[in-house]
Amino acid sequence: MAETVELNNGVRMPVLGLGTFKLRGYEAVYRALDAALAEGYRSFDTAAVYRNEGDIGRALRELLPRHGLTRPDVFITSKLGPKDHGSEARAACEVSLEQLGWGYLDLYLIHWPGKQGWQSEDLRNREVRRESWEALEEMYKSGRFRAIGVSNYTLTHLQELLGSCKVSPAVLQVEYHPRLVQNKLLSFCRETGIHLQAYSSLGTGSLVKEPKVREVAERYGQTPAQVLLAWALRQGVGVIPKSGDPQRIAENARALDLAMSPEDVLELSSLDSGTRYCWDPQGVV
Repeated sequence: MAETVELNNGVRMPVLGLGTFKLRGYEAVYRALDAALAEGYRSFDTAAVYRNEGDIGRALRELLPRHGLTRPDVFITSKLGPKDHGSEARAACEVSLEQLGWGYLDLYLIHWPGKQGWQSEDLRNREVRRESWEALEEMYKSGRFRAIGVSNYTLTHLQELLGSCKVSPAVLQVEYHPRLVQNKLLSFCRETGIHLQAYSSLGTGSLVKEPKVREVAERYGQTPAQVLLAWALRQGVGVIPKSGDPQRIAENARALDLAMSPEDVLELSSLDSGTRYCWDPQGVV
């Protein structure tokens, strides 16, 4: 699993990583990361709001030597919590670094375009987004974040950011799957050199039961989950499937080997209905 993408600042990032949302407790984290490292995973995605940064950092410190690896061999991503938008952002960045226990992070994202507790239509959201990005730029320039980006930003949010930033975002992480094919967003990211990374590739489990997905999976002799991940990968979109189950972790890794045809990618894309299984950022000004 050495497949990587070069970000717009030259940093290389694995196209497939392990998502850790809802992965709680040291034993569960250790078990998942141990299985992932054994299967060739080198990218791990966490966030302040997942409340597992400390356990992930501790587990990696124990596991890397056992797998013959060192810190530069893995790519760690975390995210700024929505409650820390604005003036608290810099301190929150420091907390993530402290929790994970390394001197730097490979990628740090703004998790949400609005501040926790504020209404979506609150115009102050624009200002705190700007302040937060400036804090990330400072961390990037100091070398403590190798790359910075955003999550759950719409096309409008991205355009606003690109109009004022000194450092362009390297990654945009959004919900992206055959029921939510965000073509305009993907095209914009390609045009501006931003790598699109998908979360909720399986539609929180709903899409693995979709008849058309199952039909394509049977055609390739693969699982529906592998087909859904390969669908994104064949478009140049990164994936971070979350699982704590060693067998699922191994199965997901094999999505990299599935050479899905352009016709099958289009067939699955025809399922697009604008359906979101997670959060909708479109209302955040």
